[in-house]
Amino acid sequence: MSTVSALFSRRFKNALHCLPLVVLACHGEAARGGPPSELTVSHRARSLQPGEVVLLSVESLQPLNGLHATAFGKDVPMFPKPDSRAWKGLIGIDSEVKAGRYSVEIRGTGVDGQSYNSADVLEVRGKQFPTRVLTVDEKYVTPPETVQERIRLESRRVEEIFGAHTPARLWEGAFVVPVPGAATSSFGRRNILNGKPRSPHWGTDFTANAGTPIVSPNSGKVALAAELYFSGNTIILDHGLGLYSFLAHLSHISVHEGDEVKAGQFLGLSGATGRVTGPHLHWTVRLGGARVDPLSLIAALASE
Repeated sequence: MSTVSALFSRRFKNALHCLPLVVLACHGEAARGGPPSELTVSHRARSLQPGEVVLLSVESLQPLNGLHATAFGKDVPMFPKPDSRAWKGLIGIDSEVKAGRYSVEIRGTGVDGQSYNSADVLEVRGKQFPTRVLTVDEKYVTPPETVQERIRLESRRVEEIFGAHTPARLWEGAFVVPVPGAATSSFGRRNILNGKPRSPHWGTDFTANAGTPIVSPNSGKVALAAELYFSGNTIILDHGLGLYSFLAHLSHISVHEGDEVKAGQFLGLSGATGRVTGPHLHWTVRLGGARVDPLSLIAALASE
């Protein structure tokens, strides 16, 4: 990890001590009832609410050839520890998920071909996101017709990237904040721009004067490095297994599409490009298509 990244990580670890984690464990039971299986399941999260990341852990008495999990109707990519007895995966609770009980189904295959089934339950609580009122350049609230096609093409490209799935895990261990500044705008805020309701803020903003170095929150591959209409100079990192970082409003980009980057690697400089009220860094995270808070990702993997 670079010196810059280490500094960011130390500053953020102090804040993490104030973030409670929910840790629940159970000896797995067969998916439809029945005797205990050979799987022990637990999950950990900052909270079980919309926009949160859950770390799912499964331990087996026997080495497994494979482990498959599903939650919220989607596959949860699982990855093993070296002995294939312990597996982990990340679940994203999308920002629009309603309160309720949601099942996590787990199916493993032993080295002898035997199947093992288990299940877990996520008790999701509701969350009311706040509203913020901002004044920005009107061209970013009601864009002129001349840029409408550009906006559509850029939006399509970003969603295609988020919709892709790299089967390999490119990230390793805990995530770090990309800048040393404090978080200034919470995930999920409803936006009123120039008096007009607009899409919610599906990311977290960090204080960053123009020219502040931006580093990679974890290892991955640069999927996009371009200037976009709303987000200005933007970098999208593919961390593998459906996990993406979207870093926006940079004044300068120092990487290229296709580059492989390490945690803490210099990516560029913060700025005030695109739809902004001033210099800062905007960080969005997508996990299996779910819109989640970057701070919840850091909390879920803090001890990894």
